[in-house]
Amino acid sequence: MSITAAAEHPTLAHVAALAGVSSATASRVLNGSARVSPTARQQVRDAVDRLGYVRQRAARAVDRRPRSVAAVVCEPNARLFADPFYSRVLAGASAAFAERDMPMLLAAGERPASLQRYLSSGHIDGVLLIYCRSSHPLVVTLPALGVPVTLIGRPLQTSTMPYVDADNRGGARQAVEHLARTGRKRIVTIAGPPDVSAGVDRLAGFREGLERAGLEPGPIAYGDFTRPAGVHAMTRLLDHRPTLDAVFAASDLMAVGALHALRQAGRRVPEDVAVIGFDDLPLAAFTQPPLTTIKQPVEEIGAAAARQLLALMNGDHAEPSPVLPTTLVRRQSA
Repeated sequence: MSITAAAEHPTLAHVAALAGVSSATASRVLNGSARVSPTARQQVRDAVDRLGYVRQRAARAVDRRPRSVAAVVCEPNARLFADPFYSRVLAGASAAFAERDMPMLLAAGERPASLQRYLSSGHIDGVLLIYCRSSHPLVVTLPALGVPVTLIGRPLQTSTMPYVDADNRGGARQAVEHLARTGRKRIVTIAGPPDVSAGVDRLAGFREGLERAGLEPGPIAYGDFTRPAGVHAMTRLLDHRPTLDAVFAASDLMAVGALHALRQAGRRVPEDVAVIGFDDLPLAAFTQPPLTTIKQPVEEIGAAAARQLLALMNGDHAEPSPVLPTTLVRRQSA
């Protein structure tokens, strides 16, 4: 069976043939069964992605419950409740759904198999996936099962799913250009995870900013957007380049960690080292010193994604995936 022949209307059999597994195995993968080897699971996901396979969902009963949506945060529960970014983006999405009297359920994606079974069972009519890593199974399997999905955060891999994101690349570039304009020459970064688009795009913007300013690339330390990661990464950067005079952290929480590490090392901010974060969380105005940061319109991102999902659920053509602008907020740290 050729891929070309399957391209117009791919079926489960086409997926199974391309993956080199039985149709039963392919079906178990799409239904979230644990009784599949990791190799077969990945082969089926790759085949679904290549073929653009979508399973037709059963027609909903006329007298069934009102429609509802789910917002899935693809991070551990501890991150969901500790990082104020998520509460803000969820507030924006919830407000947009409320305008259409649409209930929004909240779920964490720590157990994707059981969550997938629930989300594809007909209880939910659409799903917001919030900053899912490219390897997260829901990114592939939910669209394949015919569930309307909108992403918050640009997908790293080519995808037809609509998404909403901030201009992460442009914001990071703006941060570096500001540091260069104020005389900083030895600029380093605490980058985000390399398997999340926000981490990838902010690192790309950092490098572009250095290139535009004619500065040599600085060392990079990676973190997971949390405060402890910022402390650890800043300590490593100081060890690697003691003469650094500025740091761009890819999140405000990592910037807060960097401020702590710099105080511990006896470095003054901004006299010795300038610090810029990303997000403009409410805490940024209350750090010591107050944090210069890149503001992204978090609530607006959530609301725009909700509107995209509602359009998809109604069978409308989704608008082009919007990338919302970011702005520099100057405070005393840089």
